[in-house]
Order: sequence, then C-alpha cells, then structure tokens
Amino acid sequence: MNVFIITAISADGFIARDSHHPAVWTSKEDKKRFVEITKRAGVVIMGLNTFRTLPKPLKDRLNIVYSLNKDIGVTADNLEVTDLDPKDLIKDLEKRGFKEIAICGGSQMYTTFMKTGLVNSLYLTIEPILFGKGMNIFNESVGHVLELISSQTTPTGTILLEYKVK
Repeated sequence: MNVFIITAISADGFIARDSHHPAVWTSKEDKKRFVEITKRAGVVIMGLNTFRTLPKPLKDRLNIVYSLNKDIGVTADNLEVTDLDPKDLIKDLEKRGFKEIAICGGSQMYTTFMKTGLVNSLYLTIEPILFGKGMNIFNESVGHVLELISSQTTPTGTILLEYKVK
C-alpha cells in the first residue's frame, strides 16, 4: 500500500495562514498535480478543518474525514466520516481494493499518519509566497529522513518535489 502525504507550503514553510485558510493560494501547477495524483489514488484522507475549507467533497475520489462527531453537516456518496485508528483505516481501505492513499491535511493528520510509520512518500509543492506566520506541516516532531525522487521548477517559480520516506 502506498500511503503518501501531499501538501503545498509557502516559501517560509507554512501550509496555511490558519486552520480555516482555503488552499486557493496555490499555483495552477500545484492544483493540476494534486488532482492527477489524488484521482490516481482514488481516496483522500483529511481532518475536519481541512474538509471545511473545501466547497464540497472532491469528486472522483472517496473523501474520508476524521472527526469524533459522525454528523459533520454534509452527506455525499463519496464521503465517509471516521475516527478509526489510522492503521485500521489503512487495512480497511486495502481490503476494499485501494492501492494508494492520499493524506491531504492538515497538520494533525500529517503528523498522525507520519507517526504510524506507514507513509512511504511525500509530494511537496513550494510556492513563491510568504505568509510570515502560519501552520506547519507537522504539529510535533516526526523525525524521518527523506530521499529526493524528483524535482521540477515551473516558469512561475513553483517547485514540485517528490520524496521517498526512508
């Protein structure tokens, strides 16, 4: 099972200004890559705050939202709400035929899944914008070494990176 984190950060290292900041600030190259990679996976996992920054569940993907409250005020055929242990959720998705899982935010989800030891790779976009302050990718120490698999710089200065978690 390929479990990966996909995120964009500002040049000063933040994924958002705060927990309610929608991801509309990223480049068209980042958005295109996000859609391609997450549709390939077929399933996206995110926390409730990240989900609430979206206008609706992402189409053509199973959206799994972590929340202790099962009633998040939205229903859709491609939406599930869970509070399962991440390892149990990954096993369940594997049984359902998924080969890849995209962890799409926010900090708590990135930290929780990275700490399971099951995250294999990270797709990171660095955008040429400064927030000055904001939310980090991880909200506590995770301590992993990464191996660069690929990098691309777009004409607008966006950097698209792919890392393998060692």
